Formats: sequence, C-alpha cells, structure tokens
Amino acid sequence: MKLQSSLTHWRALSVALMLASSVVSASQAMAGGYAAPRAVVGPVPFLGVHGLGIDDQGRLMAGSVVGQSLSLVDRKTGKVSVFEGPGDGMADDLAFGPDGEMAWTSYLLGTLRIRSADGQVRDAALGLPGINSLAYNKEGRLFASRVFLGDALYEIDRTGETPPRKIKEGMGGLNGFDFGPDGKLYGPLWFKGKVVRLDVDSGDMETVAKGFKTPAAVNFDGQGRLFVVDSETGELIRVNVDSGEKTVVATLKPSLDNLAIDRQRNLIYVSNMADDSIQEIHPDTGKTRTLVSSKLAAPAGLAVVGDTVYIADIFAFRTYDTASGNVGEAARMWASKLEYPMNAWADNDTVVLSSWATGTVQEFDRDTLTLKRSLHDFQAPHDVVRLGNGDLLVAELATGTLVRVSGEQGKKRNVVVKGLSAPAGMAISKDGAKVYLSTAAGKLWAITVEDWSKTLIRDDLSLPEGIDLTREGKLLVMETGKKQLLEVDPENGDSRVLASKLPLGLPALKGLPPTGVFNDVVEAANGDLYFTADAKGGLYRMQRRP
Repeated sequence: MKLQSSLTHWRALSVALMLASSVVSASQAMAGGYAAPRAVVGPVPFLGVHGLGIDDQGRLMAGSVVGQSLSLVDRKTGKVSVFEGPGDGMADDLAFGPDGEMAWTSYLLGTLRIRSADGQVRDAALGLPGINSLAYNKEGRLFASRVFLGDALYEIDRTGETPPRKIKEGMGGLNGFDFGPDGKLYGPLWFKGKVVRLDVDSGDMETVAKGFKTPAAVNFDGQGRLFVVDSETGELIRVNVDSGEKTVVATLKPSLDNLAIDRQRNLIYVSNMADDSIQEIHPDTGKTRTLVSSKLAAPAGLAVVGDTVYIADIFAFRTYDTASGNVGEAARMWASKLEYPMNAWADNDTVVLSSWATGTVQEFDRDTLTLKRSLHDFQAPHDVVRLGNGDLLVAELATGTLVRVSGEQGKKRNVVVKGLSAPAGMAISKDGAKVYLSTAAGKLWAITVEDWSKTLIRDDLSLPEGIDLTREGKLLVMETGKKQLLEVDPENGDSRVLASKLPLGLPALKGLPPTGVFNDVVEAANGDLYFTADAKGGLYRMQRRP
C-alpha cells in the first residue's frame, strides 16, 4: 500500500495505543424495528490489492496490506480465497524463491516474512518500516526495498540470522522491482518518474527510461521484455532497456499498484488498489480481461445527507445512492489529490474526509464533489465535524485532543478539549450545541460546544468506533470489540443491541491505531441504517420496519 510519506509523521508520534454470506442471519438482528443486516455492496475481495506473483504451480497470488492477507486468485473464475490471513498475512509485495519458499513484505509492521515449503512462517527481517518491494535473483539471493517510510535497498539474509545489508539509499523510492536477464536489478523510482538499472553488489545505478508520471512496478516477460505500470496514468508500458523507448500496451484506470507475468502463457496480470481489481492483459495485443473487481475497495468512515451515503473508501472517495443502489466515484488515489480517506462527515454543502495515516483533513463541495481545500499536519486525525459557523472540529488520536480549526487556510488551530484517551468517532446534534464522542478506550462523551465541558455517558464499552445520532436523538454506536451495533440513550446511557455477531474487528497492529479500518454507522433519511464492517469489507444496510 502506498501510504504517502507523511505516514512517517504518524510513527514518530509514539502513541501509547499499542468470508461469509452477504446476509447476516435474521437471528443476529437483536432489536425490533429493523430487518437483519444485509450487504448492499460487497463483501469486498481484498480491502485493497497490491503485490502479485505466480508460483511454480502456476497459481496467482495477491497481497493486501489493509486486509492483512495473502490470497489465491483463480485465473479462470476470479474466485479469491485466503492463503495466509491476518496475523502473518499482511503483504505489500511477494516473491517466490528456491526450495519452494515464498517471501512477502508486511509494510506497516516493517517485517519481511518467509514461508517455507512445509508451511512454516518465519521473520527474516524486522524493524524496516515501509518495507515494500522484494525479489529473488537467479542465485536465490533475496533483496527488498523501503519506500515512503524510508528509501533504501537491502540484501536480506533468508535465514534471518544476520541483519539486512544496506546496498543503497536516497534513490527516490525504488518500488516494485525485478531482475533482468543480465542479472541487474531493474525498478521504478516512484518520486522521480524513472526506471533504473542497479548492480546489487556495487550499488551502481543508471537510468533506463524516464518521463513516467508515477511508475509503480516493473517485470520482465519470458522474452526478456520489460513492462512497467504507471499508477497515475493507469498505463501498462513496454520499455526497451537499451534505448529507453516506451510503448503503451494498455490503458487502464489509475491507482495501479503491481504486476506479475506468466512467462509460459505470455500473460500479464495487473492490480488496482482502488478497484480491488486484477486484470489479465495480452502484451502483444493489449486485450484485457478482468478477473476480479469490486465497486468498493476498503470502505471505512461514512456520512449521509438525504439519499446519498458518502464513503471514505481508503483508496477512493465514493458515494452510494440509497434509492437506486448505485455506487459513484468522486476521486481516487493517484488520479487526484485525494489522500487515503479513512473517515467522513457531511452537511448540506460540504463533505469532509480525514486520514490518520497522512495527517490530513480534506473538504469537498457536496454538490460538485470537487476538492475545496486540503489541510495538513494534524496528529492522526481520526474524525472531524463541521461546527455551525463553518469551523472544523478535529479529533486527534495521537494527542488525545479536540482541535478547533478556523481561517481560510485552516491555520488557526486551538485545542478545546484535552485528556481524551484515543478519540475515535464524533457526531453533532442538529442544533450544533453538543458534540458526541467515542474513544477507543471504551468511553462515550457528550461535549457542550459553548464552554467545551464534557459529560460522561458510558465508560464500559469495548472499542466503540463510529457513532451517529438518530432522528429520535439516540446514539448509534459500532461496538467493534463485541462485534455489535448499539443504540444508546445519551441522557442516561441506557442501551440496546440492534445487531450482533457482525463481521467486525481485524486484528489490531502494534504501534498503529487500535481502530485500524474504521467501522462506522449512519442513519439515512428514510430511517434505514448503513454500516461498514472491516472483517469482510462492504456496505451493509438494516432496513427500518414500518
């Protein structure tokens, strides 16, 4: 996953927080008034798809960072099945080496893992935040690079007994690379728009081709031809390694991430993180076939106005029309200035997206869905609401504060509430007088905007995340720790379970927010409830009964 370099900012904070049917059975809809939860979009196949590889059995495998998984993809049917799940399975890139072993990079954990032929998984390298791409050379030596949270190339001891050997650093983002017939390493420089050739023993590097927008990965086919995917343009490009001449083979959608080549059948497979898609391309004709894709990639935070649900889809900003069921797209990563949206809030004229990973808050015009402004340098903004006068109120997970943001450029920032333990989701009353807040520590707060005093509603919840106010003035709460949706009376804290045994709760990752992929809930204009669920991915509805 290509989290922008501002994710370095997150790690420096040292925060002290250390596949099923689309229908949830009717017995799980615990409270009257609503039908059983049903997926209206999804479940999704990956929660964002990244690295690809084809093993010696001809099996296509795909990695996901957000989904913390390695999956098998049937090249005939497109069926996706988990090969290595959460815990060990997080993979940004993968490669196949000698003796039947398989290696992959756990980007957010800074770990390179190897799975032996007998299925045993071991850590071959630790402490490399942003470890991204990897490849074996013909001699079976293993190499890996750090990108975004570092910028270096290493040789990895496959046994894990000795530390990685740093070969070169400061290259410009050496991303998905491969070894050529000449034994040299070829790879793209993400930040410099180049493809380079590098000697892994001497560290000498030279430019092969330039003029790319955002080159993400390269691979050689069985004829020794080099192919490159450009994430920003969506192009699959063939490059002459002698002259640097470029030929566009196919133009796909932006947000391309990686590619793998079946050298026996002369077929190329390309991943797209914003569509959860893998496409098969014939390199000589450009003919393209989609194996798997999804209308949503990694749905997280939600907002709703009228008939439209606004979705922070991590790799895209999307909408869902509750009347027609249509999914729309406002922006996607690398085709726009979107910055990995993880939460959403909306009112009559503005949609606000926030991303703890990039420290960003972005405002969009609700009518045109065009970007109005991007505000940076927040300390892991987990949620945001817009106050009556247009100021923003940002919940900073890392500082445990609520920050009031004002001014045309959003540079005036005042801390109005302190001492919160991992603030998570927010909702605001219709009159704007009160803000309601959940914290990952299990608390629900009511905060009076006039003087910023706070009143505790509950302190015994298990990882409450997204919250919303119903038309009756009750709080909807995604209680992820207990895999259930609650309705809570904000006046006395009384609650009832609306749905239980929900597909919630990916494993928390050390050093990252305990909420991970945000599970959120909103009430639509017709009274139906919509929520996201990270363990399966997708958008779910609980229809309100008459």
